[in-house]
Amino acid sequence: MIVTRFAPSPTGYLHLGHAFAAWTAKRAGTRFLLRLEDLDQGRAREEFIAGIFEDLAWLGLSWEEPVLRQSGRMEAYRSALNVLAPFTYPCFCTRKEIADEIARAALAPHGPDGPLYPGTCRRLSPDERAMRIARGDAFALRLDAAKAVATTGPLTFTEHGHVHAVDPLLFGDVVLARKDMPASYHLAVVVDDAFQGVTLVTRGEDLLPAAHVQRLLQALLGYPEPAYAHHRLVLDRHGRKFSKRDRSVTLRDLRAAGITPSGVEALL
Repeated sequence: MIVTRFAPSPTGYLHLGHAFAAWTAKRAGTRFLLRLEDLDQGRAREEFIAGIFEDLAWLGLSWEEPVLRQSGRMEAYRSALNVLAPFTYPCFCTRKEIADEIARAALAPHGPDGPLYPGTCRRLSPDERAMRIARGDAFALRLDAAKAVATTGPLTFTEHGHVHAVDPLLFGDVVLARKDMPASYHLAVVVDDAFQGVTLVTRGEDLLPAAHVQRLLQALLGYPEPAYAHHRLVLDRHGRKFSKRDRSVTLRDLRAAGITPSGVEALL
């Protein structure tokens, strides 16, 4: 049985790219799940959640109930972080401090999201970490990627039926949690896919690099490995990804303009 999911963030109304992603997931699986990635409570809104349900139903899609909401999964993320504790460390650096240190480096290594964190706080002593936490310094939890891969050994993931070697250092020491965000995208996705029994992850090709760090987290947490099928992106006439800010291609505005679901599929 193939279990797939569509996992939008309710921070805006769905657009053409979402329609393509939802249809792709639905058609690839035996079971189709809907998940709301609403950890960003500053931007997630109930009206957008209602809009997601309305738009998907209009497209003719149905999904299993109950719908998982990440905002109700904090305990699961804390449990995962406890398991990962031997491979994490507190990072007290501000964004400016990180940018300044990267600027001073002669050759800063880059990952998919830009320059990699230089590992400043990884080098702090246990006593200094404890002292800074005790005095209330703000910190994020980062994954010690090198330490993690020393435990897991070489890993692979399957993409469209082809086996690829994992580059565990591709994202460097990624952030797994912050004070204002109890779980990063990478951590929450891995925990929730395992919880929901997702066997095939379908999503845009821009997220293909994420499979490397997520496969590493799966191995550390002892989770089963899903297969991946990253699909092409739906681009505008200028070759750019659609944005939730672009009202001209939101599904609700296309519907209001008289476009039918079959018309949406023709556009795609």
